[in-house]
Amino acid sequence: MDFAQRHAISDVCILCSDIETSIRFYVDKLGFVPKHRAEGFADFTGAGLTLALWQIDHISSHTGISNVRGPGAHKACIAVKLDTPAELDAAYAELKGKGVPFQAPPADYAWNAYCCYFTGPDDEVWELYAWREGGAPGKLEA
Repeated sequence: MDFAQRHAISDVCILCSDIETSIRFYVDKLGFVPKHRAEGFADFTGAGLTLALWQIDHISSHTGISNVRGPGAHKACIAVKLDTPAELDAAYAELKGKGVPFQAPPADYAWNAYCCYFTGPDDEVWELYAWREGGAPGKLEA
């Protein structure tokens, strides 16, 4: 069975230029409830999957994804959470074998996750991730 039939999209992430302005919009205007907050990143609970905000300069400095602004720039990141790093490695090997253009092999990142990134044909960014021991940092109290 193909990757998309085994793994649900868990997060949709908006790549924003000013995270504080974006947080205020999603909390004050749309009623999202903050779940995690870290440097250059925030995510929220809502009905359905997780909505995340990631400041474009922050993701760029850690992953090498372009931080170009304006027409043709990355504006969204679609994330798929895998249960374990081993499962992520298997998904990476499967998709790489099909010619998916990854930025780099899976690696550990400062936000306690094991991740890899690729872009689709319309420059949308995809993230495959698995939390390391202890899970996501910056959990906020409800």
